[in-house]
Amino acid sequence: MEIVEIHERRRAEETRLTGLRIGFAVAFVLMAVFFWRLQVLQHARYEEMAANNHLKTVPLRAPRGVVFDRNGQVLVENRDSFTIAIVREQVKDLDDTVRRLAEITGADEEHLHEAVKRRLREPAFRPLPVIEHATFAQVAAVTARRHEMPEVLVQQVPTRAYPAEGMAAHAFGYVGEIQEAQLTSTEFSQLPLQPGAIIGQTGLERFYNEHLMGTDGNRFVVVNSRGRELEEMRVEAPVEGARMQVTIDYDLQKALEDAFGHAGLNGAGIILDPNNGEVLAATSLPAFDPNAFAVGIDGPQWQKLITDPLRPMTNRVLQGTYPPGSTFKIVMAVAALEEGVITPETTFYCPGHATFYGRTFHCLRRQGHGTVDLRTAIEQSCNVYFYNLGQRLSIDTIHKYAAALGLVGKTGIDLPGEGDSFVASTEWKRRTLNQPWYPGETISVAIGQGAVAVTPIGLATMIATVANGGTLVTPHLARAFDNGDGRGWQPIAQPAPRSRLDISPENLQAVRDGLWRVVNGAGTGRVAQIAGHDVVGKTGTAQANVSLQNRALAASRGVDVRDHRWFVFFAPRDHPQIAGAIFAEHGGTTGSATPIARHVLETFFAKLDGQPMPVLPGTRTMPAPQPAAPAPAVVSVRPASAPRMAAVSTPAGTPQ
Repeated sequence: MEIVEIHERRRAEETRLTGLRIGFAVAFVLMAVFFWRLQVLQHARYEEMAANNHLKTVPLRAPRGVVFDRNGQVLVENRDSFTIAIVREQVKDLDDTVRRLAEITGADEEHLHEAVKRRLREPAFRPLPVIEHATFAQVAAVTARRHEMPEVLVQQVPTRAYPAEGMAAHAFGYVGEIQEAQLTSTEFSQLPLQPGAIIGQTGLERFYNEHLMGTDGNRFVVVNSRGRELEEMRVEAPVEGARMQVTIDYDLQKALEDAFGHAGLNGAGIILDPNNGEVLAATSLPAFDPNAFAVGIDGPQWQKLITDPLRPMTNRVLQGTYPPGSTFKIVMAVAALEEGVITPETTFYCPGHATFYGRTFHCLRRQGHGTVDLRTAIEQSCNVYFYNLGQRLSIDTIHKYAAALGLVGKTGIDLPGEGDSFVASTEWKRRTLNQPWYPGETISVAIGQGAVAVTPIGLATMIATVANGGTLVTPHLARAFDNGDGRGWQPIAQPAPRSRLDISPENLQAVRDGLWRVVNGAGTGRVAQIAGHDVVGKTGTAQANVSLQNRALAASRGVDVRDHRWFVFFAPRDHPQIAGAIFAEHGGTTGSATPIARHVLETFFAKLDGQPMPVLPGTRTMPAPQPAAPAPAVVSVRPASAPRMAAVSTPAGTPQ
């Protein structure tokens, strides 16, 4: 029995040993398969994870260059904001991450998904912004869960800050994320831009984008396999864009916009230094708030802007074209005098109407002006006098002088999207309509109606050319740039004059005398009188782009058919330092543009004389200037004597 028991124990032990051997063998085989899977099948994945476990690059957005006015006051600057982003290479389930992020931040989940979809083509390692300009509550919620959701980052980024109430919005423009089509466009393809980059989309921001946008930096940090930062290795600091000084005078800009607001009008205004073309102020109304774009405008806001019938996104200064009305009589006077068809003393009799080529044309005054010479015709805006000039001048001669005075084509201002001013010619009509030009058509052009349409910037350039004696300057807004640190300011070379009209001093003086009498005599611009200062100017009326036959129908449908109003001016008469054009869209009453110009001129002369600047009732008081340190070194802005700083005819009886 004992021998049998011993054999049974041995067999049991051998069985257990065999089981152990088999168990160890299976374990070793499984381990070999596992290691083979890790090292062969998943080699690439774990190699990438190992690399990511060591170093991660976090982009740092560069601030755009600060913009100053001509006197060193900050106009456009940068403020810090927070962006919440997702790093997709650290995400196991993107939909789940988006859902959880929406829960903890209160953001709309659908909007987050849309933000992700827009950037799915970007590299997975690049943080993908899904909530821009996050609130402090959202930042706090994400920060508190940084260990639970290491794939979600909070980034501090610079954001553009513009003047309140949309001041000079069209001049400054706005910034926004670069669009896919722009990445491959000629304008931007040469720049080191990546998807998601912030660029200037309109205005100065776009025209000088390469100077203003700066160079992005990077943070290099050591992270673990879950993406948690362990150590910061080094930082390549972003380089701020070049600081920029513009020609705009903040006080004149504010005066211009306050005057439009006080009058309750839309339109455009452009104020120039007639001696060099520097833009002292420019506005187009209604406008938009560039700050809304800087913080990320949403779809409904954008749709509201682009479908608004008042077209707030259109820069009327550059892109609006309108008949100039009686302001065009300045061109006619210069052309007739220089061509020798009249002298300043030439008279015509105005009975209130005149007949040319079998058609009767009416004057402003039904009873007529009587016998008038050139100076009186300008002062009284006598249509009949200028009809007679139109009969004596060919359309091509008128076109030639309009071009010499800046009313044909573009002015060349340093802003994108400028439209063309237009004055007809025989070549134009033959080319576009395959028809000859008829002399009767010139009669309407002679008073700024018919086949003539100009931009406000074109009309401002025209009056500046008359003011400075015949030099066609190029309007511009940029004055100087630096390298971003406040040192080494480099003034920008002044644009060369486009042409020179050698108008005789006697003829020029006759035109100036007539324009002076418009304001200081019995003319239609008397509202612009300023005691002690010789202001000269010319009012004008332009019909809305609705035919006479359709006016009643258009009005019944809610279309504004009131006439537009113009006022062009310069001052002082003999040594001009300021010139401009005011366009009151559907101004409605005679002279509605003139009070706007007056307020700007009063502000200009108050600064010139060292007096308190005027404030219109109901407008905000002037804030104290806030120059950045160090202020630009090129802020002396003016001479020592200056401050810092459609085819229809005119209906009978239309005010001019």
